[in-house]
Amino acid sequence: MPELPEVETIKLELEGKIKGKKIKEIKIKLPKIINLSVKKFQSILRGLKIEQIKRRAKLLIINLSDNWNLIIHLKLTGQLIYNAKPEKHTHLIFYFNGGNNLLFNDLRKFGWIKLLKNNDLEKLLIKEKYGPEPLEKNFTLKIFKNLLFKKKNKKIKPLLMEQNFIAGLGNIYAQEICFYARVRPDRKKETLKENEIEKLFHGIKKILSAAIKRKGTSIDSYLDIYGKKGNYVPFLKVYQREGKKCFRCGEIIKEIKLAGRGTSFCPECQK
Repeated sequence: MPELPEVETIKLELEGKIKGKKIKEIKIKLPKIINLSVKKFQSILRGLKIEQIKRRAKLLIINLSDNWNLIIHLKLTGQLIYNAKPEKHTHLIFYFNGGNNLLFNDLRKFGWIKLLKNNDLEKLLIKEKYGPEPLEKNFTLKIFKNLLFKKKNKKIKPLLMEQNFIAGLGNIYAQEICFYARVRPDRKKETLKENEIEKLFHGIKKILSAAIKRKGTSIDSYLDIYGKKGNYVPFLKVYQREGKKCFRCGEIIKEIKLAGRGTSFCPECQK
């Protein structure tokens, strides 16, 4: 599933391409991905202007004129591709004034798009109970420590993936952050030492920023809006590297199951 760096990459790219454009028409091939009837969805969107593009956790939020918003969740295999030809797994197409388009592709068909007024968007975000955005300046080490203190009997890697703990982290970056901090992903948070907590905090900031700079990680189907893969895969230290040598110490990377997810780590570097 695209995580914070991938969704942030899409947000930044869309800002440069569709902000300020008006939606001319919408073609919907798979009605189940939207929250309204096809006719109502289309009639509301026609003529609306794209005013702002934001991200909250793994959600892409497109603010429109007349207090409307498009909320897009890519789920496992969703893609937003700009100015391209529809293909087999294209389920929705936005057409803009000037002849450009934006495709919503989704092989697995788990992604969704909701059209909501401002009040309903706020209700949705409140209901989701998202934690803080890890790359915002107000997400400090002190806040991170306070969040850890509130959680009981949690293993650190699954905890990092809880969206009500910190917003936007998933399986890829949680593993990489644990490696950066030299912490076994199955360690209970109560066992963490002060310096390990600090390393986890700085790892969150550093790794997410680096992944955004390289336009995300393309392991499965993630592509940016130009249909290109992200460039962060060569920088992964443990994710999907089971049986390979650790870049840091040469030990063989192992994999365990944590909360139902495959989790790789170095048994020598991570204690």
